[in-house]
Amino acid sequence: MKDKNRDDYFKEKHSFLGAIGGLISFSTILSIGTHTTIKSMAKVAWLWPFISASIGILGFLISYFITDFLKFPTLITAAILYGFFLYVNGFHHLDGLLDFGDGIMVHGTSDEKIAVMRDSKIGTGAIGLFFIVGIITLGILDSIISFKLFQAIIIVEMSTKFSLLSVAISSKPSLDGTGRFFIEYLTVLKYLISIILGIAISYILLSYIGIFGVIGGILGGVIVSMVCERNFKIATGDVLGASNEIGRLFSGLFILIASILN
Repeated sequence: MKDKNRDDYFKEKHSFLGAIGGLISFSTILSIGTHTTIKSMAKVAWLWPFISASIGILGFLISYFITDFLKFPTLITAAILYGFFLYVNGFHHLDGLLDFGDGIMVHGTSDEKIAVMRDSKIGTGAIGLFFIVGIITLGILDSIISFKLFQAIIIVEMSTKFSLLSVAISSKPSLDGTGRFFIEYLTVLKYLISIILGIAISYILLSYIGIFGVIGGILGGVIVSMVCERNFKIATGDVLGASNEIGRLFSGLFILIASILN
């Protein structure tokens, strides 16, 4: 009986770690080499912000090195940092932002908007939304680096997933697509635990200013959720991806506002 319980424990632990590894491989260019299912990944999606925080740490190191040792202008550093985040995330979320932009620009029913969002074409809505989100995000990162708030880079990237989780917890899933599993398997308890841990990490990194970064990420997700409800009625993987990019913007913006008012 003891051997059976021990085997079950190691099997469950291996499954848990495999799901985290799968989530990393699924959402980034990093291949962990684990075999798991979308459902298993969705069950541990509440840990997603902390995977993004590790990417934020790399961004922090890159920005600090380029700015303080290579003496690059902050705008160039911000552009490299933004490109790094988009690339490491495999452009998955950027693809969602582009599709989201096309979908919300369509005049028609929810089904028609979803159909446009899911097609392979890129229209002016996609280009326009990416330009708005991209240029503002670039300016925010430039300001964060100029103010020497390097810890904020970690918080901002972590908060992209608080935005995504906020959409997942407040939206109805589609009937198909992989995005629905991340909505169906996210519980309020897991969501709150993730937020509380994120707030604690942010406070350690940047005092109460860091907390504003988490709040901004959540607000970004709430806004995307409201736009989603109005236009599509349901949330797809593209909507979740868009919330990641918009969450980065709002998180950085709130940190800047808090630092200026401090």
